[in-house]
Amino acid sequence: MTYASEFRQIISQTKKILDAEKDSGIELPPIRADEAKIEYTPPSVAAAQAPSTLADLRSDLGDCTRCKLCKERKNIVFGEGAENARLMFIGEGPGMDEDIAGRPFVGKAGELLTSIIENGIKIKREEVYICNIVKCRPPGNRDPEKEEVNSCIPFLKKQIEIIKPGVICTLGRIAARELLQRDFKITMERGRWQTYLNIPLMPTYHPTYILRNPGNERKLKGEVWQDIQKIMSLLGIEVKKNDG
Repeated sequence: MTYASEFRQIISQTKKILDAEKDSGIELPPIRADEAKIEYTPPSVAAAQAPSTLADLRSDLGDCTRCKLCKERKNIVFGEGAENARLMFIGEGPGMDEDIAGRPFVGKAGELLTSIIENGIKIKREEVYICNIVKCRPPGNRDPEKEEVNSCIPFLKKQIEIIKPGVICTLGRIAARELLQRDFKITMERGRWQTYLNIPLMPTYHPTYILRNPGNERKLKGEVWQDIQKIMSLLGIEVKKNDG
């Protein structure tokens, strides 16, 4: 039963009681005009039904058609990992491999990210949470458009709210730009702590950027490792001397 129907039932029952009292000769006090204008305002349905788990949030997302990315996607890539993850990685959007699999970071870039997590940080990939700014693949792997980001960002914010990570690591320029809501130069600003929703945010290169620059791969991997070490330090994870 909804709040509105429950309220109407109460009113109906009350009216029956008052009519019975009136028929028995009981005089009822007059209702002032200002009292007659009082209206029932039910609690916010959105607040009452706000998802509290990632499974509930995924259910709310449904077979999303909130922006035009739905027209060409094969699968929604919601995200995966631990619901209580201390570290959350956020990229810009799914690529072709991710669109086919319905999972984030499963192609060559995913292999590199997994190596960073398991060989660098030395924790299992399943212990972190990995997702993207948008949950459907932009055609041709183009940058997501503002309308597309605006359709997806509320779900990303809710993911962050549910997970409550100790650190967010953005991968690439787009992810940092959309969360920080300003122009962002990844080559100049990576490795510098930022804040998003009162959570420390570390921007670093996207694994795809490293793979597309084989001539600078060693240098770029070294810079990413520097950024990861800062994250590990903040989370209290020991950095061993023979790592990197």
